[in-house]
Amino acid sequence: MTAEDSAFTVLGVLGDPVRRRLYRHVAAAPGEVGRDAAAEAVGVSRSLAAHHLDKLVDAGLLDVSFRRLSGKAGPGAGRPAKVYRRADGEHTVSVPPRSYDAAGRLLAEVVDRAGLDRELQAAARAAGAADPEAAAGDLEELLKERGYQPFWDGETLRLRNCPFHTLADEFPALICGMNLALLDGMADEGWNAAMDPCPGGCCVALSKNNGG
Repeated sequence: MTAEDSAFTVLGVLGDPVRRRLYRHVAAAPGEVGRDAAAEAVGVSRSLAAHHLDKLVDAGLLDVSFRRLSGKAGPGAGRPAKVYRRADGEHTVSVPPRSYDAAGRLLAEVVDRAGLDRELQAAARAAGAADPEAAAGDLEELLKERGYQPFWDGETLRLRNCPFHTLADEFPALICGMNLALLDGMADEGWNAAMDPCPGGCCVALSKNNGG
């Protein structure tokens, strides 16, 4: 099976609407999700949720582990339950095939070697401010639409997913600086964007300004 065939197979698993809702819920969660919580979140039975969650695991879209959800240990604590989290791998399909990732890597390498960090950040900030949905003022919804998977951690809005993950791994200073500028441009003056990495997620976090 080719890489393209494999990607089609994996993404085909998401054709079921219940499965899509379960995947989105687990993928956006800041921690591991049990079957009961997942079933309640999407409004299906526990047995149906378990069936679809395990199909997502088989497809490589979710990872599974076991832990006691009661928080207790020792005799009487009960058996460990299955819990799910988003898998680290990426799955993309383009019809016909495209290589935007290769072009992005080449462009990032050129910008990095030329020391054009400030120019890139200025362009990213301008692009963020010019985003047609940024004017609506609902930053959290905008971040969801752009694939960041935001969630609240106390008074900090953290980002579960980095849309530039592969490039950020290869060019961390360049891409994370660009991302910070982009998010700073998206946010209005009531928000503050700062480097504050989320484990397994994005390097930027946002918070409300005291006067916002």
